[in-house]
Amino acid sequence: MSPEVFKAKLFEVETGQNSILLNQRDIESFGLHAGVRVEASMGDKNVVAVVDVTRTMVDEGEVGAFTEVTDRLSLSEEDKVKIAPVSHPESIGFIRKMMKGNDLSSGEIHAIVKDIVEGRLTSSEITAFLVTQEIRNLSIQETADLTRSMVETGDTIELDEEPVLDVHSIGGIPGNKYSLLTVPIVASAGLTIPKTSSKAITSPAGTADIMGLLADVSLTLEEISNIVRKVGGVLAWGGAVNLAPADDILVRLERPLGIDPRSQLLASILSKKLSVNTDMILIDIPTGPGAKMETDEDSKNLAHDFISLGHELNVEVETVLTYGGQPLGYAVGPGLEAREALETLQGNGPNSLIEKSTGLAGILLEMGDSAPLGQGTKVAMDILKSGKAYNKMQEIIEAQGGDPDVKMDDLPIGDKKEVISASKEGYVKRIYNSRIRDIARTAGAPRDPGAGIKLFYKEGREIDKGDPILEIYAEHENKLEDAIKMAKKNKPFRIEGMMLERVSKRTRTDLS
Repeated sequence: MSPEVFKAKLFEVETGQNSILLNQRDIESFGLHAGVRVEASMGDKNVVAVVDVTRTMVDEGEVGAFTEVTDRLSLSEEDKVKIAPVSHPESIGFIRKMMKGNDLSSGEIHAIVKDIVEGRLTSSEITAFLVTQEIRNLSIQETADLTRSMVETGDTIELDEEPVLDVHSIGGIPGNKYSLLTVPIVASAGLTIPKTSSKAITSPAGTADIMGLLADVSLTLEEISNIVRKVGGVLAWGGAVNLAPADDILVRLERPLGIDPRSQLLASILSKKLSVNTDMILIDIPTGPGAKMETDEDSKNLAHDFISLGHELNVEVETVLTYGGQPLGYAVGPGLEAREALETLQGNGPNSLIEKSTGLAGILLEMGDSAPLGQGTKVAMDILKSGKAYNKMQEIIEAQGGDPDVKMDDLPIGDKKEVISASKEGYVKRIYNSRIRDIARTAGAPRDPGAGIKLFYKEGREIDKGDPILEIYAEHENKLEDAIKMAKKNKPFRIEGMMLERVSKRTRTDLS
């Protein structure tokens, strides 16, 4: 069928894939059906989209364009759009091959990734690719091919400085704001660290959510390059640029399924880093109850996979296991975490945040030959205590269009708040990461930057009945009420005394 011309009707709806809407009479006259692929084009722009069919939402001769297609084609209402059917992509066969347990060649993997980026695969087909990885992870060689393909199908940043360093955490713990200290410490030592980070998907705050309250994080590739050359470091939102775009598509489909295939995790992290010309990468693997990796054995296995993949990709990768059994610092949520990060840079922060941030920075300093082996943490601590890291952070903030003299009161904190108190005395035996995360998100984080949680105690601390355990902040009363209900139903702290439980033949009395 030769291309037919349709008048665009725009729908401000995100469908999660490239979709268009045609009238049933039009689709029948073409001899096509719902779910068929077509190429939609206007001028020199085109996109492969899946057809949905309606009797009423668009008239004959109209094409309904959802947000993804509208953005790809830069459409305006009533623009003329050409529609022509296209054949099923060959990559579907490669996904079937993978599902049957067969290894894929580098060319086959590249074809899959290319079709993902160009919108030639439906959500269900991409999901099949992800689920197969969850059941049968790719080999290290296949994962290396996947990583390269994800880099090659997006934009890259070429930096002249050497070495280029970066650090990434696999996440999983609330309050993990170390980057706002580690990056300026490393940049203060004269090293180059272009940190691109994500916004929160399931957590109360991502690095980009926090930094976004201090400066502009939606930077172009040229702006990122210029800032890095000027001040040595940047804290930008990776989603604002076209770095490894397949990763963003894949992550959106992973989350509803609650899966995180290891091979995809490895490729996701390293593809983003290689897209900014990184020479040396440090991977932080939080470990402990409630973290993504709960045992040392699991964490070490993942660490070896990262190192092996780095070897295949000719990039130096080091890993470190950090304690992830409770939140980092005492603040959870964008505004609260931004405050705590600035306070720590100014010399008044929690020990856990200082220890982790300087520990990671110290390893990077040693990797970049800016500190003797075994002395990196001390050098990093000296930089932090001297105020050089704070001064460098001010430079980064200013270079990214923010106010370098931002005050704590300038940062948003929800004016609706409630203190949750201990119902008994004892010791804080455990803090549940998942419950802290859920309470903070219910309060509105990260969408409401002032929402979140302030903790008053950490594990091992003695506590009296009636002492405040945490304070919930929200910007809306109804969200605060929902968060309070959640905190009371699923208590985020477990408090125990020395006496746990009495068991006898007559009674069984729970004293906990």
